[in-house]
Amino acid sequence: MPFPLDPADEDFLANAPQRYSYSMDLPVPPEKVWAVLAGDEPMDFVRGLKIRWTSPTPRGIGATRRANGGFGAIRLNERYFIWDDGRRTAFTVESSNVPLFRRFAEDYIVELTSDGCRFTWVFAVEPRGPRPIGAANGAVQRGMFGQMARDFRKHFGG
Repeated sequence: MPFPLDPADEDFLANAPQRYSYSMDLPVPPEKVWAVLAGDEPMDFVRGLKIRWTSPTPRGIGATRRANGGFGAIRLNERYFIWDDGRRTAFTVESSNVPLFRRFAEDYIVELTSDGCRFTWVFAVEPRGPRPIGAANGAVQRGMFGQMARDFRKHFGG
């Protein structure tokens, strides 16, 4: 049974109760990173994460995908609300198989640098439940999201 989440927007990305941001300079052109973020190339190099698009190409605002995280323990249905081709995407999670979140969104920003590109990955979370549970989930999320960012950086040689 899916648990619906409240929608997130650009303001939520900046002001979420729990926000985790990882910027990394990568020695590859932005197009290479963008191909992974927006294309059909799998992100299998990020441990515990499997992603499948559920909308056809060309993709843009309104595109959908399903993500399985935590080695399949968490299933998220996502819808994109920002799509600046080649530069930025952001999505809100519409539903999850577990009632962990009230709102959840991610933001991907790719910027050209003199040595390749800078990729910034933002996780914005509003947990469901009492504050102590949210704080405990925050510690777990910090570790999980940090590992995902390290896997991403390692894949691109950053």
